[in-house]
Amino acid sequence: MAAPPVVDLPFVDERLAQDLADGLAEVEKLLRSSVESRDSFVTEASRHLIEAGGKRFRAMLVLLAAQFGSSGASGVVPGAVVIELTHLATLYHDDVMDEAPVRRGSPSANARWDNTVAILTGDYLFAQASEILADLGPEVIRIQAQTFSRLVRGQIRETIGPREGEDPIAHYIEVLADKTGSLIATSGRFGGLLSGAAPEVVDRLTRACEAIGIGWQLGDDLLDVASESAESGKTPGTDLREGVHTLPMLYVLASESPEDARLRELLAGPVAEEDVEEALRLLRAHPAMERARAELVSWIDRARKDLSGLPDIPARAAYLALCDYVIERSG
Repeated sequence: MAAPPVVDLPFVDERLAQDLADGLAEVEKLLRSSVESRDSFVTEASRHLIEAGGKRFRAMLVLLAAQFGSSGASGVVPGAVVIELTHLATLYHDDVMDEAPVRRGSPSANARWDNTVAILTGDYLFAQASEILADLGPEVIRIQAQTFSRLVRGQIRETIGPREGEDPIAHYIEVLADKTGSLIATSGRFGGLLSGAAPEVVDRLTRACEAIGIGWQLGDDLLDVASESAESGKTPGTDLREGVHTLPMLYVLASESPEDARLRELLAGPVAEEDVEEALRLLRAHPAMERARAELVSWIDRARKDLSGLPDIPARAAYLALCDYVIERSG
């Protein structure tokens, strides 16, 4: 079995870092056993992305949030596994929709087998998550159902795009909140709830984690333009090549300045390979980048506001350090 993920965020307390590392080892063990099947192929397909690695970021947030209650409570690790299974299931489905050939440095499931296998494997992971949920109580089941609804709604809204008359920028932020923020919010909520933390603490963790999730994705948008290497896990300019309009691009497209005419022309659809460098150069120099970064900072400030009301323990300092990191990684 592969080693559990390493806690690599800037934690300020060694004991907390060790607690999280120990918890992630338990998560990894249960995660792998939860997808075992009598059918060896189902097990192989289900473990495909688990074996490919990943930071288990959402599972780690569950464990970190549990520090505000009884971190050793019996439901915490299963709750973290539910979150991770849900996240992995969405990756199987995303790769089919995006026709992605690679995931986490390995062939995607749809590339290794086919789209049908990838879709069904994602469904299987959702089912396994539901089985674990059944032992965690009706409130947790309801929260998971609401989260799943938001995940699907976000994907649908992203696919169809903004409706006529709808602000594309507001639409984009709402999509990020549903597609990315919702599951990260539920990570914090599960950790607080399953550890028995006070209701006000659970609410603060939920809001802060959603804001962190939105900020994280906005940081990825900026890195795809600003980075000179694959810092965000994909080749810089990938969104341009795929015609994906992220926040900086939406700001440019909303501009009516004659100076932006060439960049608007390039961003009107997928950018041809021979034009990618020009588009990157123009976008990097455009005020839209600073404007998008300011939006990221505003979300992280929201997270900090909620976190500041939490009990002053090492986990709060860790969350605040994470907020700093989200901003720093964006450049």
